[in-house]
Amino acid sequence: MSKECYCIPLRTASRKVSAYYNRALEPVGVNIAQFSMLRKIRRAYMITITELSKVCELDRSTVGRNVKVLEKMEAVQLIPGDDQRETTVKLTDHGHQILKDGDDLWEQAQADIEDKLGGKDNVDNLLELLKRF
Repeated sequence: MSKECYCIPLRTASRKVSAYYNRALEPVGVNIAQFSMLRKIRRAYMITITELSKVCELDRSTVGRNVKVLEKMEAVQLIPGDDQRETTVKLTDHGHQILKDGDDLWEQAQADIEDKLGGKDNVDNLLELLKRF
């Protein structure tokens, strides 16, 4: 008996949703992954790369590479730790401005996606299902 694979439609939807957010955030010069990371840093005020990797649910080396990109963009400042093994990340004024300018763009993308998915109840149901993973 043939059964449709769930993986491919989920991956396709994920790519399309990410691309939608990326287009929405183009005016502020970041993609959705960078914007999300900046938001997590803002919530923490200052956070180590190790802590950030846990919050982002990504491995430390991936977070470290992404933080270096944000540093080159002058969106974050890296502060060496006492023992040189840990680095703390903090938003710069430019990082705060990216978030300020991007918040409305992100909110509009959220509203558009909610509309495409048929409303808040459908979104809530989808999110609840996805949390099972």
